[in-house]
Amino acid sequence: MVSLQINRECQFNRRVRERMPKIFDRLDSKKSKDIRVLGNFVSIFCRENHQAETKYTFPIKDDRLRHSLGNKDLILCPDCQKLLNHGIAKLLLCPYDPKPMCKKCPTHCYAPGYREKVREVMKFSGLYLVKHGRLDLMVHYLF
Repeated sequence: MVSLQINRECQFNRRVRERMPKIFDRLDSKKSKDIRVLGNFVSIFCRENHQAETKYTFPIKDDRLRHSLGNKDLILCPDCQKLLNHGIAKLLLCPYDPKPMCKKCPTHCYAPGYREKVREVMKFSGLYLVKHGRLDLMVHYLF
């Protein structure tokens, strides 16, 4: 019984690994920009709010995703890594073309809890950039 369960888990993991590269085929310039903004905002939020937590390099296995995130390593706590992973997956799997802003979208695809967390991250990071005189980055991110 245990070996059957392990075998099923291995098959599931293999199917997920086979499909992951196909997800990145959906990456276009708009989604790439959205991923870069999300990555930068999560990075600011984590750096300023989770100083005491142990942080790790965000694992990026696809070159297209690395390019979207600015070809830099993001150092994030585990919670922020989960949030960024979830956000990237939802951006890439968005059924709408062109993708609307999430707050104006008729379909809310973020899992419960993640939507509120992304709102918190966006609000904090946006205000952080304004307070620290980085309006140039805000304009660059938004337009």
